Amino acid sequence: MSEIRSPRESDPVPATPEEPAPQGRADEEPAAGVEPLRLPPLLPRRQNPWLIVEVDGSPTGHGALVWALREAARREATVVAVHVLDDPGGSPLDGTGRVHLRTRAAAHDRLEAHVLRAIAETGVHGRSRTAVLDRPVFEALTAATHGADLVVVGAHGKTLLRQAVPRPQTHRLARGA
Repeated sequence: MSEIRSPRESDPVPATPEEPAPQGRADEEPAAGVEPLRLPPLLPRRQNPWLIVEVDGSPTGHGALVWALREAARREATVVAVHVLDDPGGSPLDGTGRVHLRTRAAAHDRLEAHVLRAIAETGVHGRSRTAVLDRPVFEALTAATHGADLVVVGAHGKTLLRQAVPRPQTHRLARGA
């Protein structure tokens, strides 16, 4: 059985011109096979905001989109321009209540055209995304902005979104009062 020896002061390691001699104390043994601990990058405490804008083709919808793009540039946010498809009626189990793929594609094309027009007007690039949503999804998001709890359930868990508790109003008194 062969004996494994560790390098000691009695066995100096010759230094080559390209590689300097090891520094440190002579009684320290080098850690074999130990690599530095790699930590994942820290995420910022607060993620960049998202602005959801309903674009329906009206002048007020266009004005809201223009405002949101300018605000996104100011706050380093992302604008999600949304076109909401109305339910054609009927029971969802009928199969006739589903929006046709052709209708959804046409709505997405119109939405993209509105966003391009707003980008040309504001000059804000790279801060927008588009989505075509069904009415129930948009109503759930809108209800969350009015105080309703919204639970988002996904493959990696669930998250409860609720409004922050409003701060109490403070009344400032004049000095000397």
